[in-house]
Amino acid sequence: MGGPEPYDPVEKLEDDMKLFDGGRAPNPRRVRVFLAEKGLTVPLVPVDMGALEHRGEEVAQRNPLRRLPVLELDGGTVITESIAICRYFEELHPEPPLFGTGALGKAKVEMWQRRLELNLMASVAAAFRHIHPAMKEWEVPQIPQWGEANKPKAIEFLRLFDKELAEREFAAGDAYSVADITGMIAIDFMKPARIRVPEECTNVLRWYAALTSRPSATA
Repeated sequence: MGGPEPYDPVEKLEDDMKLFDGGRAPNPRRVRVFLAEKGLTVPLVPVDMGALEHRGEEVAQRNPLRRLPVLELDGGTVITESIAICRYFEELHPEPPLFGTGALGKAKVEMWQRRLELNLMASVAAAFRHIHPAMKEWEVPQIPQWGEANKPKAIEFLRLFDKELAEREFAAGDAYSVADITGMIAIDFMKPARIRVPEECTNVLRWYAALTSRPSATA
């Protein structure tokens, strides 16, 4: 088995829109996976984050926080923050719905997107940024004790999440959503952070295997 086929976008958006992209970094990936699920493609401007290009003027003049991704629209309007960019495309292309449907469905997606982002992705990111030697120039000061303190926080949340997934297929219910994208990418990010999903979290492992088998996971 060779793994999932690369995604095949079915609709190309206007060429005067461009997405400043950071490769395999988690937040840029969130937007690419989201676009792949929508069947959309946007012209990318690759930014080498390993060479700290995101701290250069090309990014800084669009996002003073010097972070990626950055979406620049026709006329120079800029949107930053991965979930804000995803919401923009959700409004333009509501099918398939990735932020939920109906008042309750949208609220549940928002709830689980936030939970996965704040309790899993943020903890994994803190562990990686404060422990990995490659991040010394990024995270100043780098505090290894804080990185180590975040590892059990991620594991604790995964155990809670595992109980939730015993009752449903996806993070927020019976349909794939942006919450699943955040969760999948957070777990992918656990490897360089040197954190492992506990073997007893069988529901999380089942869920993760299903998500990574989707064509969008290769985006």
